[in-house]
Amino acid sequence: MSSSDSSDINIRSYTSQIPFARHLGFELTKFEGGESEIIYTAKPEHLNTFDVTHGGACMTLLDITMAAAARSVAPETGVVTIEMKTSFMQPSVGPLQARGTLIHRTATLAFTEAKIYDEQERVCAHATGTFKYVKRRLPTGPASANEMRPPSTD
Repeated sequence: MSSSDSSDINIRSYTSQIPFARHLGFELTKFEGGESEIIYTAKPEHLNTFDVTHGGACMTLLDITMAAAARSVAPETGVVTIEMKTSFMQPSVGPLQARGTLIHRTATLAFTEAKIYDEQERVCAHATGTFKYVKRRLPTGPASANEMRPPSTD
């Protein structure tokens, strides 16, 4: 299997495993070498009272983008968010692109950053985050024989 085939499989696998990202309409377009990119256009129900993308949707976009950057170097593992700091610089309007980078990795932690850009390539928001690498858990839910056991952050 070529590296591009492997990358395509990782992208398909990653996006299909996060129901909330699917619900918001996130599309992962880069997932390799400590870098990630997700494109997103907010639906009307994702806007705030000022008709711009809600801060919660932006924070979710940044969180998942950073997690993807962390996982892109070890797609067989999962990650959980330990902490995240977000700064909003200007309203996030229209089609958005988030770009994430793995800044540093230890055996168990990933230190990341991500930015959201609008169509004019202006930075709308910036975040830094720390993620813990965890073993992937078995599938859970109504169609699974496994009970719900969230990953441990211990």
